[in-house]
Amino acid sequence: MSDFSQRFLFDDSDIRGELVGLTDSYSHVLAKHAYPQPVAQLLGELLAAASLLIGTLKFEGLLILQARSSGAVPLLMVECSSEGELRGIARYNAEQIGADASLRELMPDGVLAITVDPKAGQRYQGIVDLEGDTLADCLTNYFNTSEQLSTRFWLSADGQCARGLLLQQLPADRLKDDDEREASWQHALALADTVKTEELLGLDNETLLHRLYHQEALRLFDPRALQFRCSCSRERSSRALVSLGQEDAEALVQEHGGSVEIDCQFCNQRYLFDAADVLQLFIDGSSEVPSDTRH
Repeated sequence: MSDFSQRFLFDDSDIRGELVGLTDSYSHVLAKHAYPQPVAQLLGELLAAASLLIGTLKFEGLLILQARSSGAVPLLMVECSSEGELRGIARYNAEQIGADASLRELMPDGVLAITVDPKAGQRYQGIVDLEGDTLADCLTNYFNTSEQLSTRFWLSADGQCARGLLLQQLPADRLKDDDEREASWQHALALADTVKTEELLGLDNETLLHRLYHQEALRLFDPRALQFRCSCSRERSSRALVSLGQEDAEALVQEHGGSVEIDCQFCNQRYLFDAADVLQLFIDGSSEVPSDTRH
């Protein structure tokens, strides 16, 4: 597998970890838009972060990471489903982006929203300021302020590969003493902080973990596949037209010369609807999708 997440546990302490590597899905996301390199790197890091987080959550549904700012990159957005399906997009002003622009330069006064949208149950969203030199710092800050379990992130992307490492402190089980727990946690963090970007991007999981924790007892679990997949469809596009109401939908078709295209911003897929298609959507109050699958 070129795209997967892999969980690991420390046998002698209450710490879990997750590693993520993305190649094909990252390439699919970048192929849809001509992103400047700094934007492509940020988007890759956010894809890796979403892939790490979906592995920590036990639910069926969608995880959405969305960063907004008033700067050259007003939007970064990534979605990852509980089935491991990824998609992402960025909005940017190319003329304002330098070759080595940092997160602070690209997204000043930014906020990061993390949304959990389960298939069953209540939607939850947490928001934190983008305060940090990197996305990894911002996500770590989010968990420090919003969640009970201490969590740290390490993220890297270079336009070809996106990788991520997560460490999370679990509830007390193996280590009951608070001082021992804290010492174990700080030890694991200190070793992870020694990882270099080229190592995170270039080493396989077993080699990387041996490099960091060869003196620790670790259990590495089977990898879980990840893949790019966009959730757009002709059916969803037709529902967007139906939501306008028949009069406005038909007027929109007329304004565009007899047909209207609905474009997916994530994958650039185009769905074409002519006057007959739109009429069919509203016959007998039905929102069924026409059998024609032109796009």
